[in-house]
Amino acid sequence: MNLNPDDIKVIVATDCGSTTTKAILFEKVGEEYRQTFRGEAPTTVEAPIEDVTRGVVNALQELQELSGRKLLDTDNQIIRPANGVDGCDVYISTSSAGGGLQMMVAGVVRSMTAESAERAALGAGAIVMDVIAANDKRLPHQQIERIRHLRPDMIVLAGLTDDTEKINHVVSLAELLAAADPKPRLGSTYKLPLIYAGTKAAREEVQNSLGERTDLDIVDNLRPVLEVENLGPTRDKIHDQFMEHVMQQAPGYKKLMAWTDVPIMPTPAAVGLIIQQIAKQKNLNVVGVDIGGATTDVFSVFFGEFNRTVSANLGMSYSIANVFKEAGLQNVLRWVPFSIDERDLRNAIKNKMIRPTTIPQRLADLVLEQAVAKEALRLAFVQHRAFASKLKGVQTERTISDAFDQGHDDSIVDMMALDLIVGSGGVLSHAPRRTQTAMSLLDAYQPEGITMLAVDSIFMMPHLGVLSELHPKAATEVFEKDCMIYLGPCIAPIGKGKEGKLILTTTLIREDGSKDKFELNAGDIMLVPLATDETAKVILEPARGFNVGAGRGKRLEQSIHGGVVGLMLDGRGRPLALPDDEGARAETLKKWMKTFDAYPADELEKL
Repeated sequence: MNLNPDDIKVIVATDCGSTTTKAILFEKVGEEYRQTFRGEAPTTVEAPIEDVTRGVVNALQELQELSGRKLLDTDNQIIRPANGVDGCDVYISTSSAGGGLQMMVAGVVRSMTAESAERAALGAGAIVMDVIAANDKRLPHQQIERIRHLRPDMIVLAGLTDDTEKINHVVSLAELLAAADPKPRLGSTYKLPLIYAGTKAAREEVQNSLGERTDLDIVDNLRPVLEVENLGPTRDKIHDQFMEHVMQQAPGYKKLMAWTDVPIMPTPAAVGLIIQQIAKQKNLNVVGVDIGGATTDVFSVFFGEFNRTVSANLGMSYSIANVFKEAGLQNVLRWVPFSIDERDLRNAIKNKMIRPTTIPQRLADLVLEQAVAKEALRLAFVQHRAFASKLKGVQTERTISDAFDQGHDDSIVDMMALDLIVGSGGVLSHAPRRTQTAMSLLDAYQPEGITMLAVDSIFMMPHLGVLSELHPKAATEVFEKDCMIYLGPCIAPIGKGKEGKLILTTTLIREDGSKDKFELNAGDIMLVPLATDETAKVILEPARGFNVGAGRGKRLEQSIHGGVVGLMLDGRGRPLALPDDEGARAETLKKWMKTFDAYPADELEKL
């Protein structure tokens, strides 16, 4: 689309989710872009309607009723371009309806080429259902059975560097995929898209094995040499194939694609784009999380390198029982400041799973749900840190056997270098008090040094992600003004000290020149009022052996701006430890919750 960004004044964006289609109106107000109105309607990809555009039209009808701007003509077509108080200049959309993009990847070595293929798929907005590797310890018939059972939307095959002469492992994988003869999940009228992104030497053999059975595309090698990961061509081809094949099989998507001014984008890919945009524009290291009912997506940009992971078994409704299973009883209960029978806890979690749209009605239920959310966030981040790693085999001092072994030491996620954490999803965005969201992010991520916490106000990031491809300025302005709610900066000194001992002295110099001094002891957490529109200078003087970003015991001066919660001084240590005694633990939790005014104090004491 050749539309000058300066001519774009009115933008309509939709996100077609698995259950709800959300429509948002962006308008140029004065010299800046703002989100002005929002509407939503049930998604209509399933029987009896089976046409996604019906849900889009319903959401747009609500949007035009709220805004007073006529967006649809008598034939329910979107009016373009904008003409006074009618129509819009641009219509864009994202989608995760129909379960989103579900993929499998295959590679020779699980921790090298297969992992690079997985990274490419995740970055393109896919859910990776399984990873097939020559060294994954499954027998060929087990791998074939797995491929046939899962019926992915698409497969990526990778393996070996371009200077490799022995190609038998890649050829064997291609023959394995040919033997499995996988059928696509949506429809049987088209061949399964398969992308080969491996060594050039095996292209002819792969073509012979898979060219007739699949819709084969060959792109540049994901790992042309051991030291380089080339994800771009594979990600781009995944997106192209998704649009050309997978999306066209879903009911009504062909019609929807004809409506949009830019290609429809998978929702997670769009969220990843806006995270990358903000990180690049502000030169920040960012972690973003979207915690949903069935999955938790984690995005990170560290030193310009983007990673995304999907924890498909960690969510707050359909997958809440999996969170409980993965975390364990004690890890969930450690965030609960009252006694509860294990059977009652299990029943509460199962009730949420079978009634996923319910919300807590009592304070005890809310505290329990947020305790589970902390564990879902923590576990998803543990998986992300393990995956967001340096490339194997790159460091010359490592042996070739080391290249096959990867641990947390290889992670590029550096908590001391992290500038911003952005939370999204119902349990974070719609928490009754913003202080509850702040505590969830603090307890789950345990940031170090100086880190700003923020939350997506109404889950607008997918719309802004696809908008950033068309109009980066508009996307950034709306993200800053209407999407992002800054909770406040957290300052967490790192080191070991006895409880009650002074670990940090903070001098806060406000814009009017007034000064406040705060002393933080080990084991304590403090909340200092600092409004969203306030900027202040902090002088941090850590005790000997403690680090706030400049080194152990070294003084640090930095400018910070506030948030709706305020400035958080966290002296609870990393990793955060709670008393073993149940009574002491409950009192400690209540003390922290009262400091943040997270819940009504009188109701908290009754629990």
